[in-house]
Amino acid sequence: MTNRLSVITTRAGDDGNTSLGDGQRVSKTHLRVQALGDVDELNSHIGVLRCEALPSDIDSCLTRIQRDLFDMGAELAVPGYEVLTKEHVLFLEQQLQHYNADLPPLKEFILPGGCRAAALAHIVRTVARRAERAVIALNQTDQGLSDSSTHYLNRLSDLAFVLARQLNKANQTADVLWR
Repeated sequence: MTNRLSVITTRAGDDGNTSLGDGQRVSKTHLRVQALGDVDELNSHIGVLRCEALPSDIDSCLTRIQRDLFDMGAELAVPGYEVLTKEHVLFLEQQLQHYNADLPPLKEFILPGGCRAAALAHIVRTVARRAERAVIALNQTDQGLSDSSTHYLNRLSDLAFVLARQLNKANQTADVLWR
């Protein structure tokens, strides 16, 4: 691999604009930049979650998701570029089925919390929802994003909820029920 970033501070963004992957300059408040930032933040929160002592299968799942989110960032940074497919969404659906299979049915709403790892998974869930809203807003004004990106973020937020429950279970901590 060649050096991709040799200079980190370029001062090119000091005027409130930034470059997309295709060289186009846009405002840092552009919906595309907002969506890209939300996906990047989501990936960072998953990185924090992965610092916890997690079951190895959950850590492996999250590693793959981080790579997928990096690819989604590339899609957002380069208008018209598509990487994520229905197969990426299917992976999340399979993970959802797997991790939800042995959880007791919900009879009440759950508040974010329990063990630290579960609380962090709830943060991942909420940031995934925000990223999903940002990608939808972008797609409403700038057509051309794949449906797979929005579907992926939607499934990811669901998976983060289920993983929070699994992490509480693995830690022998009860979910925090809303009453």
